[in-house]
Amino acid sequence: MFAALASSLLLIVSPLTAQAEVEAIPLKTLTFNIHHGAGVDGKLDLERVAKTVEASGASVVGLQEVDKYFDARSNWVDQPAWLAARLKMNYVFAANLDWDPLEPGKPRRQYGTLVLSKYPIVDSRNSLLPLHPGSEQRGLLETLIDVDGRPLRFADTHLTTMGDGERIEQVNAIVALLKDAPEATVLVGDFNAQPTSAEVKTLTTHWTDTWPEKGLGLGLTSPAPLPAKRIDYQLHSAQLVPTAVSVPVSFASDHLPVAATYSLS
Repeated sequence: MFAALASSLLLIVSPLTAQAEVEAIPLKTLTFNIHHGAGVDGKLDLERVAKTVEASGASVVGLQEVDKYFDARSNWVDQPAWLAARLKMNYVFAANLDWDPLEPGKPRRQYGTLVLSKYPIVDSRNSLLPLHPGSEQRGLLETLIDVDGRPLRFADTHLTTMGDGERIEQVNAIVALLKDAPEATVLVGDFNAQPTSAEVKTLTTHWTDTWPEKGLGLGLTSPAPLPAKRIDYQLHSAQLVPTAVSVPVSFASDHLPVAATYSLS
């Protein structure tokens, strides 16, 4: 279904006039590990997350560590629905953890990744990534987004913290899922790996790391508020040309977000 809809959207786009094909569309994106809404002060405050997204001006957003009726830590809130309503954006949530409720009749307890978009989300799929014993299930959430008539594959992930062996298996799975995508592609997320790692080097043989192209400084993102590592990324395919990238200041999480602007050709 995902591939069929992607092909259909490409066919819709192909008859554009020569003028439209030349004109590029500016696209603002954001990735943010929101730590289930708990900020650097330890306080749960989804409004701070919403304000961070708003301030970035992003029209397509990938969030990680998002709760849905998960636990008392997030007041049993449906965070995907709350954020989408607050920001007036379309959304798709992928539950990488999907547990039974503590009480019969209550909603399932879920935790995972979230894509928010001001543009229509045409299709989506979540693929569970390789899992080692004792680790936490992770996934790749792919969305197909109609950006003013042009297809964008926007993928969001959160790789394991448990070790580089598991991460490299997860990275290889992501490459297999995304490498043949014909659409302009943005891959975002918390990779839990630094730029010199084998994991990131594997990904950047297929997609370009946006930060070295347009970023100033080291682009450190974790842990907030005084980060020492760059582990949050935006990677892109050749159909997207970055014009800006930054790490906005935010106290809404234990990570800092990464904001980027691209020209979608």
